[in-house]
Amino acid sequence: MLKKFLFRFCGIVLAVAFVFVGTHVQFVEIFSLPNSSIITYSDIDDINKNKLFGELVTAELANIQVGNDKKSYGSLWLKLFGFFPIKKVDVEVSKGEEVYIGGIPLGFAIKTKGLLVVGSNSVLAEDGKIETAKTAEIKEGDIVLKINGENISSYLDIPRVLDENEGQKVWLSILRDGEVFSCYVVPEKDTSGDYKIGLWIKENASGIGTLTFVKKSDNRFGALGHAITDFETGVEVPVDDGNIYRCSLIGINKAEKNSPGELRCIFLQGVNNKGEIEKNTKFGVYGTVTDLENVVDNNLTAEIGSRLAVKTGKAKIVSSVSGMREEYDIEIIKTSYQPESDDKSFVFRVTDARLLELTGGILQGMSGSPILQNGKLIGAVTHVFVSDPTKGYGIYADWMALQ
Repeated sequence: MLKKFLFRFCGIVLAVAFVFVGTHVQFVEIFSLPNSSIITYSDIDDINKNKLFGELVTAELANIQVGNDKKSYGSLWLKLFGFFPIKKVDVEVSKGEEVYIGGIPLGFAIKTKGLLVVGSNSVLAEDGKIETAKTAEIKEGDIVLKINGENISSYLDIPRVLDENEGQKVWLSILRDGEVFSCYVVPEKDTSGDYKIGLWIKENASGIGTLTFVKKSDNRFGALGHAITDFETGVEVPVDDGNIYRCSLIGINKAEKNSPGELRCIFLQGVNNKGEIEKNTKFGVYGTVTDLENVVDNNLTAEIGSRLAVKTGKAKIVSSVSGMREEYDIEIIKTSYQPESDDKSFVFRVTDARLLELTGGILQGMSGSPILQNGKLIGAVTHVFVSDPTKGYGIYADWMALQ
């Protein structure tokens, strides 16, 4: 009898303990953590202070070493009751880079690396219309990098190369979906006597977006949180060079359900040039600010926070939709710790009545708007929910900072 009683009693105690631990430890969040990440000492303080992974879980650093690149590496352990290891994450321990907070709209003008194909057309020759380009299966969105081995950077290069080749077959190097392949086209002489290959092409792209941050150490910037794509083809535009410009807000088209709103801004290329564009990636546009005036506020700085310290709850979005840089209340409603980088890291909802009255939610042109939590830059706006413009996606700031 005593053994049965003790067995039942122990079973009850274990069941109660299991329930207690289960309700005070965020096991799903812990085991969804990536196996490696970047973190700062203050991020670890935030995890422990805010009990991010439960009341019974503490975060500790161990085995800190300096690598060949002079960066510090180690292990972040999440422990139950401070003793029992639950999860280990290999981390690069950052000093916590300080950046100027963005929040202002900028104009982006990109000179493409190669020429972007936006369509094809027949060549009107003496014998009638001839479909030259279609024989090579060139598609809209392809990038023409070379013709006969020669780099092509301007549409003016094409007639010169074709004329020098006297209308003979030419080989094109084409970039498509990150892969380069070759194909040939036989030019035709049109009725004006010029050789043509029947492609509509463009050599530049432009757009409006929001500055996310400028690093204090070297004035390098990150913006948009996603790539600039060509309006006609949707292709991510490869960068040869480009510039950012201060632009003027001239109006707002408010967002409504199933009807995205828009920031209406204008800029003139060559006027109010503020920096150079070097990269256009899935995670944003990057380069160097050459003139900080009217781009950053020297009093508005923050440390870049790790995604491991981001939590659901209150946060701030920084935007200049009112005509001046202001902070607005939002709520982070879902996070993903993402073993692999992605531009949809977390979901947030706009809760600030002022912003909702002014814009109706997140607008086109607000991509890149900085998101702050616990005084740190933890992300940027990337996309809006078309069905509910009060909601949007954000990308983690440490993903952007790594690019």
